[in-house]
Amino acid sequence: MKTVDNYNFKEKKALVRVDFNVPLDAQYTITDDTRIRTALPTINKILADGGAVILMSHLGRPKDQPEEKFSLKHIVNHLSKLIGKPVKFVPDCIGADAKKTANELKPGEILLLENLRFYKQETAGTESFAKELASLGNVYVNDAFGTAHRAHASTTIVAKFFPNDKVFGYVMASELASINKVLNNSEKPLTAIMGGAKVSGKILIIDKLLDKIDNLIIGGGMSYTFIKAQGGKVGKSLVEEDKLDIALKILSDAKAKGVNIYIPMDTVVADTFSNDANKQTVDIKNIPDGWLGLDIGPETEKIYAEVIAKSRTILWNGPMGVFEMSNFEHGTKAVAEAIVKATKTGAYSLIGGGDSVAAINKYNLGNDVSYVSTGGGALLEYIESGSLPGVEAIG
Repeated sequence: MKTVDNYNFKEKKALVRVDFNVPLDAQYTITDDTRIRTALPTINKILADGGAVILMSHLGRPKDQPEEKFSLKHIVNHLSKLIGKPVKFVPDCIGADAKKTANELKPGEILLLENLRFYKQETAGTESFAKELASLGNVYVNDAFGTAHRAHASTTIVAKFFPNDKVFGYVMASELASINKVLNNSEKPLTAIMGGAKVSGKILIIDKLLDKIDNLIIGGGMSYTFIKAQGGKVGKSLVEEDKLDIALKILSDAKAKGVNIYIPMDTVVADTFSNDANKQTVDIKNIPDGWLGLDIGPETEKIYAEVIAKSRTILWNGPMGVFEMSNFEHGTKAVAEAIVKATKTGAYSLIGGGDSVAAINKYNLGNDVSYVSTGGGALLEYIESGSLPGVEAIG
């Protein structure tokens, strides 16, 4: 793997694709700077070598034109404080001003370009736009794992203009190393925990994982599709009626491949989708009419914790219930705590996918697991396809 560690940036201008797509409040204050902090080691390595850094990123989903709330200028002061030196900014990512500022950049200096997605050519992967970006630097560094599954101008196309000078940053390198450890070099037993609302979003991933895992734990809204497929009564719980056959196929495939599959035994149900709803714990196969399942129950928590405790490698994607509501977060929190406990006794744990990451952060357990992925969609697509456009582009 070609990383920044294999490259000397002395006298070089490094064009670095970072993922500074951070949440901002109404006053444009950053509410979570995790993604910026993870990019600092790559930036510091380039500066320490005696190079200059030109940072490019997207922020939000602007409508292919400048929008105040999506301007990267709101990040400049915070970034300067984190790095400990001033960061220059240009209100465009291409054009005369960007070119002039990049040309005048001295070793040790940092330039942040304006939001790439102010141009529709970025997401379209337009080669001429990528060429203009490429003209700003003489080495390309991709450190934006969260967008590596998109063949955008700045994540993939731009790399072709740096045939001999393109490397992964530390974020990309560690993300790929953690996934490869789980998928290809895992210590057994390997347990995958799949939650979230729908089976449809996880079919391909589960399909790929069945050849590698020993245990598959199912939770979240998707579990009710499995229960109904097996003839259970699920009340008004979330069910994908058109995926019942697929749920049955997953169960039979798991059995054929010797994978232990765990589906909830009991569930916490509510009479409405609200934190203040009436709730009760019932057998998941006999949910009363008019009630809907919003979390796994205590029996299920116990079984899942036992499976996790015996695992040596753990991949978690998707919550066990509606963890955003305090009355229906218990199952998700219990699984998170079980993963932490297993990690402390030597298991390797990878947390991937937006909601799992949000959950692990909600309970302040991010430092107690082995690795928290910065890219939900990219991680899942990598598992599905075995590579990503942004990875292939570096080669």
